[in-house]
Amino acid sequence: MVMWVFLAAAAIAILFALVAVVARNPMTNVIALVVMFFAMAAVFALLGMDFLAAIQVIVYSGAILVLFLFVIMLLNIRRVDRLGSGRPFQAFIGTLVAAAIGAMVLVIVGLLVPEQGAVLPGAAAAGTAVPIGRALLSTHLFAFEFITLLLVAAIVGAVYLGKRDLR
Repeated sequence: MVMWVFLAAAAIAILFALVAVVARNPMTNVIALVVMFFAMAAVFALLGMDFLAAIQVIVYSGAILVLFLFVIMLLNIRRVDRLGSGRPFQAFIGTLVAAAIGAMVLVIVGLLVPEQGAVLPGAAAAGTAVPIGRALLSTHLFAFEFITLLLVAAIVGAVYLGKRDLR
């Protein structure tokens, strides 16, 4: 039963990720992303990675998509023209290249999956808060602090650019 729910959540995530890429209306893209993020959270929860599922919902479905909606409404984007319209041969070649890359990724992933299955025995413990916190504050401390400084600089730059336009 859990396997069928997992496969359904994975299929929903893939389907709505494709809708988010292919749809021409930006609001449709954002709604498809919301569904895809919740489906990915379900996949994480079914794999026993409850912390990652919660972070997926809070950070991506909460913060990132609110930012996307804000930008879409600020720029007043109604509809996006297709990139390949008027050039069917280039669209066909692009589709073939994308299919070839997808097939290569599937073959490589198929070769890397161990015999006993895709989910390793200790993978569920890696999705909890304790190992993630230990890794961020020990092994990856420099990268964690660098990203913090980068985010602070981006916030200061955004505030500066926003204030300058008001004058």
